[in-house]
Amino acid sequence: MLVIAGLGNPGPDYAGHRHNVGFMAVDVIVDRHRFGPPRSRFEAIVSEGTIDAEKTIALKPMTYMNDSGRAVAAALRFYKLAPARLIVVHDELDLPAGRIKVKRGGGNGGHNGLRSIDAHIGPDYWRVRIGIGHPGDKDMVSGYVLHDFAKAERAWLAPLLDAIADNIGEFALGGDAKFMNRVARATRPAPEKPGKPGTAAGTNTGAAPAKDDRN
Repeated sequence: MLVIAGLGNPGPDYAGHRHNVGFMAVDVIVDRHRFGPPRSRFEAIVSEGTIDAEKTIALKPMTYMNDSGRAVAAALRFYKLAPARLIVVHDELDLPAGRIKVKRGGGNGGHNGLRSIDAHIGPDYWRVRIGIGHPGDKDMVSGYVLHDFAKAERAWLAPLLDAIADNIGEFALGGDAKFMNRVARATRPAPEKPGKPGTAAGTNTGAAPAKDDRN
């Protein structure tokens, strides 16, 4: 069994924020794999389903970002799962917009949702980090993450979320590197068509070439 937890803040005022990209990813996963109806449990919105024959719990904590660990820890305790069976999907300021990295364990990088989860269950869980870019000034970070994605950013956001949902089952098979490679290929800009120099065949900005980051 896997638990996939997307991080974000509850309520319509936060729904489109960059900080809520983890919620957005879980919503696409639930829809793509036809999970059961959502219900309130563990101080979270929970849906159950199957991905590549692996029973999977999709979870969105309703405790606000800074207290995400409470809901995540309650779910792991109930299902008697080790942290290694948890995948947390979250925004990452220190990655360029549209890039992803996968990592198990490590620090929280100042992310309050990860800090809360670490405090409740320790750091030995998987993270799918979705790059949202950095505003360039630390004093602008709060306003930047708590603001909707710009219209232009949605050109890479939707294909990236689709690719994550399509390939998330690789974790059940121990294929985190394969997951990153497939997401990178799916979101890479299409090559120009022969005979039409200067005209791109695709519009996606794409993810970074895959690299298994375990450091």
